[in-house]
Amino acid sequence: MYLPEKLISTSASTVERARRLVLLVLLLALLPASVWAQLRIEIVDGVEGAMPIAVVPFAWDSSEPAPATGVAEIISANLRRSGLFDPMAERDMIDRPTRPPEVRFGSWRLLRVDHVVVGRVTDGPDGWGQEIEYHLLDVHTGRILLSQAMPVAPGDLRFGAHRVSDAVYEALIGIPGAFATRIAYVVVTGLGSGDEVFELVVADADGHNPQTIVRNTQPILSPAWSPDGRRLAYVSFATGRSNIIVQDLFTGQMRTVSSERGINGAPAWSPDGRELAVSLSRGGSPDIWVINVDGESRPRQLTHHWSINTEAAWSHDGRHIYFTSDRAGRPQVFRMDRNGDNVSRVTNEGRYNARPSLANRDRLMAVVYSDGDNDFRIAIHDRETERLRVLSDGRLDESPSFAPNGSMVLYAARQDGRGVLAAVSADGRVRQRLVVSEGDVREPAWSPIIR
Repeated sequence: MYLPEKLISTSASTVERARRLVLLVLLLALLPASVWAQLRIEIVDGVEGAMPIAVVPFAWDSSEPAPATGVAEIISANLRRSGLFDPMAERDMIDRPTRPPEVRFGSWRLLRVDHVVVGRVTDGPDGWGQEIEYHLLDVHTGRILLSQAMPVAPGDLRFGAHRVSDAVYEALIGIPGAFATRIAYVVVTGLGSGDEVFELVVADADGHNPQTIVRNTQPILSPAWSPDGRRLAYVSFATGRSNIIVQDLFTGQMRTVSSERGINGAPAWSPDGRELAVSLSRGGSPDIWVINVDGESRPRQLTHHWSINTEAAWSHDGRHIYFTSDRAGRPQVFRMDRNGDNVSRVTNEGRYNARPSLANRDRLMAVVYSDGDNDFRIAIHDRETERLRVLSDGRLDESPSFAPNGSMVLYAARQDGRGVLAAVSADGRVRQRLVVSEGDVREPAWSPIIR
C-alpha cells in the first residue's frame, strides 16, 4: 500500500536544522583539505548471514546536476560497512522502482531480498537545497516501514544520504544509526625526518570530506568532541609546551582554556558542554581537574593523590567521572563522584586497563587492555555482567572511542610500521580498517550524532 504524499513527514524544525547545518558545511569547505587525509575503509570481517537488502537507484528529479555518486550508492555503502547488511549490487536488480506502487514484491522475493529502499531526489522547499524522498518496504509483507521527505542543505546531499542510512538502520536494527557523524583524527607526516607536520582532521564517518582543522609542526593530541558536535577540544604543543585548546568548527575561533605550568592534557567534555575534565600536573603528579569552558570560575581539583591520574570520561548523566590511575600499582580505571568523592576501582581483570570510553548509558566501557604480555589491545568491559571481551588483535592498539550509538569502537592501530585507524563492533563480529594513502594516523575521536 502506498503512503500518500501528504503523510510523508517534512517538519519545519527539520528544515531549520538543515539551514543551520549548511553554515558548518560551508565553513569546513573553506578550510584546507590534505591530499593524504582521505580515509579508505576496508571491511575486514562482517556478520555471517547479514540482512539482504536492495537500495534501488533514486530517481533524479532536481534541477541541479546529478552528483557522480548517487544517494542510493552512499546508502548501500553505509549499510554494507555496518557489517549487518548485504546490499544487492545494482547490476543484479531486475527492476528500478522509485515509488512504492512500482515495487513488484514477488520479483524481489525471488531474488531473496528482505527489504527494498526506493526514492527520488527533488528540489527543496522554496527552491532551497534539495529533498530526498525515500521509502523502506518489507518485501515479505508488502508493508511500508518508513516513508519520509528529508530536506538537505545546498551541496550537502551526501550528509542527507547518511541521515537516510541512519533512519533505515534504526528501523531494521532497533537502535539509531551513526552514519551522519564525523570523526576527528591526527595525521602525522615526515616522521623521523625532523620535519614532522601534525594535522587535526575532521571527516565524515565514511572517510569522505576530510578537512584540516589545524596544522602545526608541534604535536597535537587527544581531540574530544563537544556534546553538540560544534567544538573540538584538543592538546596543542604549538607554544613549545602543552595547552588545551577549544576550537569552534562553525567560526574557526580558537581559545586556550588551560595553560597551567606542567602537564595540560586529556580533555573530556561534560554532558552539558559547559565543563572539561582535564589532567593537570601544575609541576607535580597529574591529577583530575574540572575547568569551566567559558572561564567563568576557577578550576576545581578532584583527585589529590601522588599517583598519575588522567584520561577522564564523564558518565552519561554527568554525576560521575571515570579515569585512569596507577594508584593500585598499575594503570586501572577508577570512578568518582563529580565532586571527587567516593573513589572506587572499576577494572579488575588484566594488569593494565586505561583510557576509558563509555557507551550504552555506561554499561559498556572500552579500554586499552593488557594482561601483562606487552601487547595492548582494545577490550570492552560489560559493567552489568562484569565480563571482559578483547576485541582487537594488534600489539599496540590505543585510543578507543565509541560510536554515539554504542555499536562500534574506533581506535588507533599499527599496520606495516605506521599508524592506521580501525573499527570493531561491540560484539567483535564486524571489523574495519581505515587507511590514508600517506602519513601516520592516530588519536581518533567519534563525534555525537549531528542533528
